[in-house]
Amino acid sequence: MQVTLDRRDQRPLYVQIVDQVRRAPGDGNLQAEDQPPSVRDLAGQLVIDPRTALQAYQQLESERAVCVRRGQRKFVAPTISPDRRHRRALVPGVAERASTDARRNGLAVEELVTMIVEAAAEEEKKNRPALDTPDSIQE
Repeated sequence: MQVTLDRRDQRPLYVQIVDQVRRAPGDGNLQAEDQPPSVRDLAGQLVIDPRTALQAYQQLESERAVCVRRGQRKFVAPTISPDRRHRRALVPGVAERASTDARRNGLAVEELVTMIVEAAAEEEKKNRPALDTPDSIQE
């Protein structure tokens, strides 16, 4: 699992970590029963205080998204699954951060929306299987 932090994001670092771990099953980056990085490994990877990583994992444990097995490391809870309602709840925050960032960089909301649509179309093109070209069709 790859976690990235945005130092410009006004949310605390531990909240950014929690959000990414929550989204990971929906992204296919983390499955039930997988082991997330240890507190020490995560802190080293992100260059943060280990207490921040610990705080994120404690939050995830309290939400039952991560569980600890006695004598073993943390595991993604077997019941975690991509929850459409949870993902929809993230949308307002994502939209607010995107529009704030756009305004900081001199973009109008209309430009941002256009760029998002174009980027999504481009990404969809990349992920779409290549169609047969005339050269590849056998007669």
